Amino acid sequence: MWERVAPLLPPAPERRHRHPGRLRVPGRAALAGIIYVLRTGVAWRDVPAQAVGCSGVTPWRRLWDWTEAGVWPRLHTALLTELRRADLLELDDCAVDGSHVRALNGGDRVGPSPVDCARPGSKHHVIVDRCGTPLAVTLTGGNRRDVTQLLPLLDATPPIRGLRGRPRRRPRRLFADRGYDFDKYRRLLWKRGIKSMIARRGVARSSGLGKVRWAVERAFVWLHQFKRLRTRYERRADLHQGLLGLACSIICLRRLRTSF
Repeated sequence: MWERVAPLLPPAPERRHRHPGRLRVPGRAALAGIIYVLRTGVAWRDVPAQAVGCSGVTPWRRLWDWTEAGVWPRLHTALLTELRRADLLELDDCAVDGSHVRALNGGDRVGPSPVDCARPGSKHHVIVDRCGTPLAVTLTGGNRRDVTQLLPLLDATPPIRGLRGRPRRRPRRLFADRGYDFDKYRRLLWKRGIKSMIARRGVARSSGLGKVRWAVERAFVWLHQFKRLRTRYERRADLHQGLLGLACSIICLRRLRTSF
């Protein structure tokens, strides 16, 4: 992971000639601290300095700086390109869905959750390929409908290179559950050249769409194995979005490593 992150980092500030102060913590140690918090869900102040190599304040500051520099979307795009080059992406069939998480500290993109007694919450929306590899993820308030993020998810999907020809950015078929059952969005998908495979309300559940949609459910299991994402603690939405992007990159890297 560090070999892929290092070229994307912004340049470090120059040290002063007079009174330079302490040496800057290496970026690799800061990345280890960020991943430690992402995986375990501990507070930043509880990061073990001896195991990681720095105190918890430093990873939090680097998360802030690297998020504002746009490191995580570029990292995710680079790993998706590697997966496509290795023929590990199946982009013809994609699936979308959303998942609620509780937001304990409030903040941006938080709303009363209709599935949690109107407590403050947020939603993770994700689009995946046929194998469950996350292509894009967005964050909204807990009271937003899933269908409102259908087109933003497609727009957030980066152009994926790796093979000769045009970069792939959209699927041929898009699978979704009944929460996306609106003819307006079917027409919008048709205008983009995408065949909508959306379950209809009032129709028996033997439609067969679950044979493809299970991949997006498994993607949420992968995402929420990172304990920091099960409950939202960050008040700033961009920081939580950055952790989501890093988690998607780790999932892509795991899939890339298990292919060898």
